Amino acid sequence: MGANSRMTIAVHVLTWMSLDRHDNEVATSERIAVSVNTNPVVIRRCLGDLRKAGLVQSKRGAGAGWTLAREPEEITLREVYRAVGGGGLFGMHYTPPNTGCPIGFGIQPALQRVYSGLEEQMEEELSHTTVAEVLRNVLAQQR
Repeated sequence: MGANSRMTIAVHVLTWMSLDRHDNEVATSERIAVSVNTNPVVIRRCLGDLRKAGLVQSKRGAGAGWTLAREPEEITLREVYRAVGGGGLFGMHYTPPNTGCPIGFGIQPALQRVYSGLEEQMEEELSHTTVAEVLRNVLAQQR
């Protein structure tokens, strides 16, 4: 699964948990997987990344499951992006280009400068959107 789909799934998970918390429900990977339309194992992996980043926490025993570690208004999409490993917008060649070629020799450093600037701009934009805003936008689609 690519970084972009990990990000999309993570935002879906957190948005779902944000809605679920209003009903005082504890989220389970099985319940979330139904919404995402994927295997609960995919959700558990995602939740593990989100837990390491301090965005969710797990509960054991009676009422076991997952809850948001902070208010949805406090969780930015930049934090989510970083929690799932970022990975950059664009990848480099799978195999190194021919360094004997004048283009192959310098293409990666040239593109890396461009890509890192784009990454910074994207993260800045993501820092202005919270999970709570995503939830509001999702709910507005139902009207």
